[in-house]
Amino acid sequence: MARPTSLFAILAALVACASPGPVGIPTGSMVDLTHPFDAAAIYWPTMEGFVLETEFEGMTERGYYYKAHRFRASEHGGTHVDAPIHFAEGRHTVDEIPLDRLLGPARVLDVSSAAAKNADYEITVEDLERFEAEHGRIPDGAVLLLRTGFFERWPDRATYLGTEERGPDAVAKLHFPGLHPDAARWLLRERDVAAVGIDTASMDRGQSTLFESHRILLEQNVPIFENVANLGELSATGAFVIALPMKIAGGSGGPLRIIATQ
Repeated sequence: MARPTSLFAILAALVACASPGPVGIPTGSMVDLTHPFDAAAIYWPTMEGFVLETEFEGMTERGYYYKAHRFRASEHGGTHVDAPIHFAEGRHTVDEIPLDRLLGPARVLDVSSAAAKNADYEITVEDLERFEAEHGRIPDGAVLLLRTGFFERWPDRATYLGTEERGPDAVAKLHFPGLHPDAARWLLRERDVAAVGIDTASMDRGQSTLFESHRILLEQNVPIFENVANLGELSATGAFVIALPMKIAGGSGGPLRIIATQ
């Protein structure tokens, strides 16, 4: 099945995944796959975390209550998208990512048992083949979500990242699972996924220094979703994902609100 190429086709695919409600919204259960953006949100050790500041709060001179904030944050922290240009020159910026790359039928590959035993575990081609042997071929246009179980450790930096330290020296101490480069190549060669997401801080494992899986996927304009939450609430098949990032012109990524219906 080819990915839908028009807004009509995208909406039709979404509505088809569940019975429509009174206003055309699917009535299946909704799952929020986004961690909250707050002071506890996890960002890369070299980056400043999410900052929310109050611009005004209280009663105005005209007698009504008003509140407004300003925020600042790295593009790459909390639940976010890596746009292809993040590691591939000349590829899509976040505002250029086609809509059909940001939604589709979900497939959830669970390697949490292996990751619990080895924080540096890399998801392999064999893992993908075992998944398909049990659940069928990953369809074209699917959003593949990699469940390592690390979303359950949020927002404890020590267990989620492998270290509480911050700054450049902390990067060498990161320990969390990721996608093996061979598996990333297999996905591009053998399948046609719309996007790939993971419930850790990076598509490459914490000990990676070359970020090969990033480079492989992003070179082919396949966006990456990181720090995805609540993957334990999704079945291996049957869910539909919508992942809409902040539309930052020229951005290499951005905060992501990702949800699923099943």
